[in-house]
Order: sequence, then C-alpha cells, then structure tokens
Amino acid sequence: MGDNIRKIIHIDMDAFYASIEQRDNPEYRGKPIAVGGSEKRGVVAAASYEARKFGVHSAMPSVTAKRQCPALIFVWPDFEKYKSVSKQIMNIFKEYTDLVEPLSLDEAYLDVTGNKRGLPSATLIAKEIKARIKDELKLTASAGVSVSKFLAKVASDMDKPDGLYVIPPEKTEGFIDKLEIDRVPGIGRVTAAKMKKMNIHLCSDLKKYTRVKLVSLFGKPGGYYFDIVHGNYESEVRPDRARKSVGAENTFREDLTTDEEMLGEIDRIIKSVVTRLERVNKRGRTITLKIKYNDFETRTRSKTVEHYIGSENEISAIARELYHTPERPVKPVRLLGVSVSHLNLDPDQKSSSQLTLNF
Repeated sequence: MGDNIRKIIHIDMDAFYASIEQRDNPEYRGKPIAVGGSEKRGVVAAASYEARKFGVHSAMPSVTAKRQCPALIFVWPDFEKYKSVSKQIMNIFKEYTDLVEPLSLDEAYLDVTGNKRGLPSATLIAKEIKARIKDELKLTASAGVSVSKFLAKVASDMDKPDGLYVIPPEKTEGFIDKLEIDRVPGIGRVTAAKMKKMNIHLCSDLKKYTRVKLVSLFGKPGGYYFDIVHGNYESEVRPDRARKSVGAENTFREDLTTDEEMLGEIDRIIKSVVTRLERVNKRGRTITLKIKYNDFETRTRSKTVEHYIGSENEISAIARELYHTPERPVKPVRLLGVSVSHLNLDPDQKSSSQLTLNF
C-alpha cells in the first residue's frame, strides 16, 4: 500500500460525563445515572450505560428519562471538571500527533499518518492511547482506525464500550457495501426511513444511484452519500477547524399555536444549546430563531450583540425578543430551532514534522 494512504483514528470516550461522575463518586458506580437536569425539568446531558439499558439517552427530557427508569439518579453537571479531564485527554493525543481535531470534549480525530513516537502502526497507537486513558484517568474510550474520518468514526461505534475496531485499507470497500444506512453519520431517522421505503438498506443499495439522482432525492446531502459509498475520502483532519455554529431544533407531533407552548419549547431547546456550547467550550455573538410553519414555510430571525454570550438567560432574552420581532408567529408552528453563531475561536494549532508509519 502506498504512502499516500492516510491513517486516521477516531477516539470517543464512553459515557464521558457519567463515567467521570461514577469514577469520582463510588456511590454512583454500577447504578443508572443521568448528568444534567432534575427529576421534574431539564434535559439529560449524558447517561451511564446502566441508564442506557432503559432507553435513557442524551437530549431526552428529564421527565421522560425518569419515567423510563424510575431508579435513575440525577447528577448536576460539573463542566469545569469535564473540561479539565478533556484537556488531559487531548494532551495525551498530542504526544502522538499534532494533527488532532476535537469534535467536542469527549471525541476527536487523530491523523497518525505521521507519528511522533515511532510506533509501527496506527492500530498500536490506538491501543496505547486507550491503555493510557484507562491507566492515567481511570476512564474508558472506544477507538476506530481506518483510512478516513468517516470510516474511523463508524468503526469507533462498532464495539462500544472500551472497543477497538480496525478497518484496514484492503477491506474498506467490502465494509462500506455491507454497512447499514442507520450507521452512516449524517443519515438521521427521517432520511433512513425514506431510504428504507425506497428499498435502500445498505450502502451498496445507494451505489445504484447516480450523484445527480441522490441530490434530487435528498438535496445537498445526496452528494455526501454518493462520495461515502464510492470511497471518496477527501476530508482531512484539521486541528485549526473552527465550529461555525451550535444549535438545536425540535419538530413537534402536534402544531403549536399559543405563545405559552412556543416559548416553553424555545426555553427547552435553549437548554440543549447551552449544554452543547459548554461541551465545546464556546460562546457566540449571533442568536438565530428558526420557525417552520405547518405549511412548511420557514422563517429565520437573527440578532448579533457586541459581546460573546452563552448563558441560558442571555440566549433566552434574545430569543424571546426575536419571537416577537417583527411579530409573533402568525400560523401554527411545526418546528422551532435556536442556534448560536459567530463563535469565539481557539488559537490555530500548527503541525510539526513527524515520522511515517505503516497502517
């Protein structure tokens, strides 16, 4: 295999926030816990594996989580502690490569085509990183190793928790062909359901369609689907990549018609946005409110302020102003969304020369 083949690792911490709390508080070990919110209100930021067995997951309303798991223990989040642990993990990564692209506090891509430690393979690096995280921080991580960010991310989810899954270059085509569409990052439930109605269940089924056809069926993401199934690995690990916005939205089973309903949902959505901002340690200057009416007409309203904001109260105040500007929604609403953009950027990181290694 040639030197132009990239070696990418995706590291994903296992139930990160919940695992830290269980590590630091023996009374939580082996028990179903949810970080974030409370029994009566709020949103789950993370759930332990014991809680996940009951269907509890992140972004789930706390009331729903408690209903599904009556024994669930709610733990108030300590984001400063999570950020500190995340920094320790990222420092471990940078002992092996400067090409580290964090996605959030608990996951990152590593390009180890070059290697600071002189280890002979990407798989060995992933094993060593996992072992160090377990020994030094008493936490577990799952790792995926392959030739692209897409495949490395899929691989890291194949054998959770504490897994290591490798897709070598010679097996990528066969792996992609057999990959279920539900496992493809970027294909959500709605799109997957639409695909299955078209008898598209595996990536090999998507291969039957041209790029033009996929774009006509699924919009701009259709081009991404085409590239994925045909093995076009163009996305590079970018340590200086800047996240452009952080947001969340919700589509409702029944259209909303009253101010009380809509403002209540906006507040719930903002809680999710704030949780995501805290995960990536970001604040922003532009708040955008998205409104989709029951006839699918979509309107967005934005406001930019002079300073960076990220608290629930600050974002809520602006979102409520936007709700009434120029006027409250005039038709029944099927979707609401809130996003924060013009984020504060991290300093650029520069890569250094590294030793080459085999896959």
